[in-house]
Amino acid sequence: MRYFIELQYHGKNYHGWQIQPNARTVQGELNEKLSLLLRHPIETVGAGRTDTGVHARYFVAHFDYPLDLNEQTLELTRKLNRFLPGDIAIHKISQVADTAHARFDATSRSYRYYISQCKEVFQRDYSWALYYTLDVNAMQQAARMLIGTHDFTTFSKAHTDVKTNICTITDCQWYTENHMLVFQVSADRFLRNMVRAIVGTLVDIGRGSMPLQRLPELLESKDRSAAGESAPALGLFLDEIKYPYFF
Repeated sequence: MRYFIELQYHGKNYHGWQIQPNARTVQGELNEKLSLLLRHPIETVGAGRTDTGVHARYFVAHFDYPLDLNEQTLELTRKLNRFLPGDIAIHKISQVADTAHARFDATSRSYRYYISQCKEVFQRDYSWALYYTLDVNAMQQAARMLIGTHDFTTFSKAHTDVKTNICTITDCQWYTENHMLVFQVSADRFLRNMVRAIVGTLVDIGRGSMPLQRLPELLESKDRSAAGESAPALGLFLDEIKYPYFF
């Protein structure tokens, strides 16, 4: 039987979601604790992967188990939260159809990136501190240029194991929130390092070190070295994942 897990995690102490050799990951922690509690080898499948240090306010994974847990999901959630480190929280475990898939069934994912433009002591682990003036209007225009279906090789880590670098961005914008400059982006899928590379490039445009008119040329170049440096991981949050069904 298949179960979906809804969770969140603070990424500071992890090398991302996906299991890696000799590295601490969120998936590794979850697999270990589930296997211990259920006394059965458990391998979770995530809705995607997040880079080292990136946070998730909302994440979904699935796992298979030979027995019906439907009457025990609440208790399993409580036990998992006691066993897991404080920077991983389980919100809900739900039985789903055997064909449901946390990654392939997701229709949309949304990220937010936070930039602090004044010294914020309590936000130092959750935002990129930039204390110079940015042309937010130019950054907003650049963000709108990215909406639609494009080949995002320019904003992807090289040599990744994907069949295509084409993604469809449905929402891409900047707004302010409590002294923070926030970048919000939604798409059907994201490439590795894509959001951070976009943020770094749009900040270069806001600083005036890259002309706005160059952005279409960057997209066409499919050259990662032509774009800006990646923004630091600490300001990035996976915020939402949408599915065509409820669970």
